[in-house]
Amino acid sequence: MNELTMNLKTHSKIPLYEQIYNYIKSDIQNGKIAYGEKLPSTRALAKHLEISRSTVELAYEQLLSEGYIESEPYRGFFVAQIEELYHLQKGKITSAKIYKEKKKYKYDFTPNGVDLKSFPYNAWRKLSKDILMDDKTELFRAGDSQGEYGFRNAICNYLYQARGVNCTLDQIIIGAGSDYILMLLSTILGIHHRIAFEDPTYKQAYRMVRSLSYETAPVPMDKNGMKVSELEKSGADIAYVTPSHQYPTGVIMPLKRRLELLRWASQEEGRYIIEDDYDSEFRYKGKPIPALQGYDGEDKVIYLGTFSKSIAPAIRLSYMVLPKPLLEVYDQKSRFVNSTVSKVDQMIVQKFIEEGYYERHLNKTRALYKSRHDVLIEGLRPMMDICKISGEHAGVHLLLTFHNGMSEEELIQRAEAEDIRVYGLSDYCIQEKYEGNATILLGYANLSEEQIREAVQILNCCWKK
Repeated sequence: MNELTMNLKTHSKIPLYEQIYNYIKSDIQNGKIAYGEKLPSTRALAKHLEISRSTVELAYEQLLSEGYIESEPYRGFFVAQIEELYHLQKGKITSAKIYKEKKKYKYDFTPNGVDLKSFPYNAWRKLSKDILMDDKTELFRAGDSQGEYGFRNAICNYLYQARGVNCTLDQIIIGAGSDYILMLLSTILGIHHRIAFEDPTYKQAYRMVRSLSYETAPVPMDKNGMKVSELEKSGADIAYVTPSHQYPTGVIMPLKRRLELLRWASQEEGRYIIEDDYDSEFRYKGKPIPALQGYDGEDKVIYLGTFSKSIAPAIRLSYMVLPKPLLEVYDQKSRFVNSTVSKVDQMIVQKFIEEGYYERHLNKTRALYKSRHDVLIEGLRPMMDICKISGEHAGVHLLLTFHNGMSEEELIQRAEAEDIRVYGLSDYCIQEKYEGNATILLGYANLSEEQIREAVQILNCCWKK
């Protein structure tokens, strides 16, 4: 520890040495200065606090005499180990942890999982090193508020080739995560809108939109996605949809429904569709489904994408493609908001895409998830007399709908008793009550094939009792 900053009151009745003593003693008792930590020398602390060295020496002598600190010849002053204080601090820490920590399960079928073991760490290190070794002062200047030109260009090319998105790099805005993108979007759109959500829905986006003070409307779904007839009745002027792989049901919106949705948007000025293309990269059967934005001829679709699922959650790198009329609004109202993603991170991901690492990583990850997906479906076959599978062949989770009379709560509890965590569809519903048979989500990205086999075997037993 090089210095200690404290607010000394020179006109107080309490002497300065006593104020220093009380400050350090309190920090040791509260665990802010830990056992074994070195205190500043009397000379250094006196200089830092602009007081006489003898004042600091008096304070240290008092701490020494009471056993709070120890002096080691030629090394300095260190916080002493006091067992009673250690147990007191440990008790405080433990009680705080009990409140915050969630139970860990042996098998967790989270639908939000990502396999980080397959991440190309060596390639990432190489790219990071190459970029930082280029001794460019430009790298550390403030960047473009929309995102770096080269990075937006890389995204633009990728979106056209992989997702059929038609845009220019000027329409792309980069942000640190989907939550930030939605906050920025609210500054562009204004909050005087009613936003319709699929029900069930991606709850994080729904909660975020609610927290931004928007009115929301749940719209029921059928086997083709959001019901446009119900959307008409909702009074909404913006529809938030996940057409390429609906979260959480896995429904893929067919072309006819997509065109109905675009027709709804075109019928009135100020109507928009927010297309969230979350986890669309993972499809294991048939051709990739192009983005809804690619069919939009009237600038009505706001396209949202992220690298959190396809690269890593900690990347916190998302983007949106604004329709051209809204880009003009962005220029007027929101361009002053600085980019929340560092230039270094943008350049690393840019090179990751341009040099082919991203495509290779996606191909490898798809193969891994496809294999786990197949192992899970094979393991579930003995249960097909009590449930049916849906939402498979895409994403990183599937759904089991039961017709044996068991409730969702009972299914979750039976799994929990076996140290397995599964997730109920009702958690994703906006309406208070979910109508229909009990439905469970099983994600497979976080588990190995062996873990999936073991866990499904246990589920077969506990759910078929």
